Formats: sequence, structure tokens, C-alpha cells
Amino acid sequence: MKFFIAFLMLLGAVWCEQYTTKYDNINVDEILASERLLKNYFNCIMDRGACTPDADELKRVLPDALKSDCAKCSEKQKEMTKKVIHFLSHNKQQMWKELTAKYDPDGIYFEKYKDKFDS
Repeated sequence: MKFFIAFLMLLGAVWCEQYTTKYDNINVDEILASERLLKNYFNCIMDRGACTPDADELKRVLPDALKSDCAKCSEKQKEMTKKVIHFLSHNKQQMWKELTAKYDPDGIYFEKYKDKFDS
């Protein structure tokens, strides 16, 4: 019986898992304003360059975040995601096209969330 209760507690902890908030204080505005920083993050996510620890974490969780509607994201991560998607889709169309081709080739996720991120 104790094993069963422990198993249920572990299962609940896994289901409630969130992405790390270790990088939530990164200045996204600074990255978006710097062509050099933005390009470095982009190259990491596209498997074209070296990754900083935070960019590597983003690359690791991005597919799951898309599939789950960012269910494991903190509120801060959701805000940053909205800002980045809005910026790229409006100001860096080539980067946006390449990102969507890699992470959403069938157009399922970004189309689904378009209204959410377009404002």
C-alpha cells in the first residue's frame, strides 16, 4: 500500500513538472535588439552554431512546449514567448520562416496559436 501511495505521488509530480525557471530573468528585449545576440540564439536553435546554456535549454523544450501549448511554462516564459514570436514574425520574416519550417513543418502549432501571439 505504501508503495502504491508513493507511486501516485511520484506520478503526480511528473505530471505537474514545469520547465526550469532558472533563465526567466534573461533580458529578451536586449536579445531582440541585438542582431549579434539574436543571430547566436537563432543559430543554436537551428543547429547551426554553439549554444549558451539558456539557448540549449530553449532548444530542448521547444518541441514539447509547442505540442503542449506551453503547459509547463511559467507565466514569465509565456510572456517572453509571446514577445519573441511577435517580434520574429513581424520583423525577421526569414528567421521566422526557417523556424517554422524546422519546428512546425506541417503548420499545426503556430497556426493554432497565431491569434494568441499576434497581438
